[in-house]
Amino acid sequence: MKEIKAFAFDAYGTLFDVYSVTALCEQLFPGKGIALARLWRTKQLQYTLLRSLMGRYRDFGKVTEEGLLHAAKSLDLDIAPGKLTQLTEAYLRLEIFPDVKPGLIALKKKGVRLAILSNGSPGMLKAAAEHSGIVDLFDRIISAGEAGVYKPSPRVYDLGRAAMNVKNDELGFVSSNSWDINGAASAGLATFWVQRSSSEPPEELGFTADRTVKTVEDLAQIT
Repeated sequence: MKEIKAFAFDAYGTLFDVYSVTALCEQLFPGKGIALARLWRTKQLQYTLLRSLMGRYRDFGKVTEEGLLHAAKSLDLDIAPGKLTQLTEAYLRLEIFPDVKPGLIALKKKGVRLAILSNGSPGMLKAAAEHSGIVDLFDRIISAGEAGVYKPSPRVYDLGRAAMNVKNDELGFVSSNSWDINGAASAGLATFWVQRSSSEPPEELGFTADRTVKTVEDLAQIT
């Protein structure tokens, strides 16, 4: 921990609650909101992986839209253009987890530099951070789009090290997604898994987190 000079945070699922769109999904499609929100997130992640393997990068906003369209069709939902816009724009106003803002403030008080390192596009990330009142806590917002590929490609994690001007072991990468932690660890970063659910096991990919915490606030206590 003494070597950590900066933290780079994953955004979706770590800072921002991707399932905060569920209420709107339910409002637009009564009885199908939970299923739509969960399948949407699954396809969104799947499409980032597929596009990376195919070498066919597209902006995260478009990938998010494509995932939503597939999810709606899978559930036999008629998603009109107006509803599509409502739901995709909801990603600009995602709610943050309760521990996020106090945890970030505590880290800043200790003089640690902070960044977002996410698959999200710069505009989406900035809008969500502004909406939740945390944008000024970050020194940098780094998008996978700068590398033209999505996590867990090592090229994305290298963006964090370069942008924060630190060595690999001086950058702590924080994510609540175990697959993301494995990707960052494989790329040589120090990793911190925010295990939001105690029943969630780590991925079996061979690259475990250096530290596991329950909340973002816990990071300040071990720094």
